Amino acid sequence: MNADNGASPPTENPLYERHQKIYPRQVSGRFATARISAAGTLLGIFYLLPWLSWNGQQAVLFDLPARRFHLFGITLWPQDFLFLAFFLMLAAYSLFFFTAIAGRLWCGYACPQSVWTESFLWIERLIEGNRAQQMKLDESPLDFRKFRLKFTKHALWIGFALYTGFSFVAYFSPARDLAARVLGLQLGGAETFWLLFYGFATYGNAGFLREQVCKYMCPYARFQSAMFDRDTLIVAYDEQRGEPRGARRSDEPSGVRGQGDCINCTLCVQVCPTGIDIRKGLQYECIGCSACIDVCNSVMDRMNTPRGLIRYTTQNAIEGGSVRVLRPRIILYGVVLLLLAGVFSWRLATRVPLALDVLHDRNQLYRETAGRIENVYLLKVMNKDALDHRYTLNASGIDGLRVKLDQPEINVPAGTLLNLPVSLLAEEAALQQRSTGVRFELVTADAPTVRVTADARFLGPAP
Repeated sequence: MNADNGASPPTENPLYERHQKIYPRQVSGRFATARISAAGTLLGIFYLLPWLSWNGQQAVLFDLPARRFHLFGITLWPQDFLFLAFFLMLAAYSLFFFTAIAGRLWCGYACPQSVWTESFLWIERLIEGNRAQQMKLDESPLDFRKFRLKFTKHALWIGFALYTGFSFVAYFSPARDLAARVLGLQLGGAETFWLLFYGFATYGNAGFLREQVCKYMCPYARFQSAMFDRDTLIVAYDEQRGEPRGARRSDEPSGVRGQGDCINCTLCVQVCPTGIDIRKGLQYECIGCSACIDVCNSVMDRMNTPRGLIRYTTQNAIEGGSVRVLRPRIILYGVVLLLLAGVFSWRLATRVPLALDVLHDRNQLYRETAGRIENVYLLKVMNKDALDHRYTLNASGIDGLRVKLDQPEINVPAGTLLNLPVSLLAEEAALQQRSTGVRFELVTADAPTVRVTADARFLGPAP
């Protein structure tokens, strides 16, 4: 039995703190303008691209059932996997390059989560008003006005999210046909699933999760520090200039009371979409949106104090050093990025929209007919162009080698694969060994510069 010694009972601390909704204050300024312009441009590209046509077909279409990918008149096939590998490497090195220069520039200006969250916030402000009005509305009891505003907001959110899901599916299924099937309620199961799934993901992530995606779900927030160094540009608060904080009148000179430039207005916290206090130093939750820079500059203007209390700077500069953008890491990333971009552009510009594979007949190695040796092959001719083409076939490697075809020219429609049986005839006296290398050459009849070759073996009796 324990004696009562007057000690206070033990308390339990919750493992997880309850989520508090963040109401980002609207801000204006050059960085806000840049961010909104970037979001508008990216959303415009995403929603408009499926409706653009190129040479009579959708400009950007990833036709998975046919295993064809149409990009502004260029048709890529699974055999063109090298281009996808180059594109992914370009994206990765671009991320490394820009992160090493200016931190989470991608997160603040181009990340889909940030772009769609900005759109949902705009709709929310349009219906419910500014930050103070939203907070007052959420704290008020449910009445008809609150129900009407909430219903309208969520209806617009859901409509916008569903159109986002539709646009996503339109990259894989022709947009105009997809729209007709949606209006006729004739969507297939896979199309319905992905439209609803992507729409629901947009509605949930941009409407409810918001900053939680950036803080807890996005892996980039966790490993970004590996790409930072002391010369990386970051959004930072100048503690030496701003501390100690304290309120003062706008006509009162800075430092007259021994205070710093920060008047502790907390506007930098109110505009932050992730709800952090930038004055506490660099934090992984900061997405580099620069909203705190814009609002702090407006406060400094009103207080007749120089701008830049919160600014893009480096850790070295904050501690009294200089801003050094060009450094070995940046030069290395830049060189690699330029090389990859150059190789990718060259390979894409010199890409031959034609492929040829040759398979020797396995049922019979060769046939002897009147002093001649005949080999049978199966040619797989792939027209990777967006236009129909005619081709002529030649073979070399043996003196007097002759190609036996049913017709002199090979017609292959655009974006199709043709299986073509072909025979090669050679004089038995011209064969010097049991297996001789031969080369097939396929030439585009209406564009002679477009040609492709494939090597094979011609088999015969032992000499």
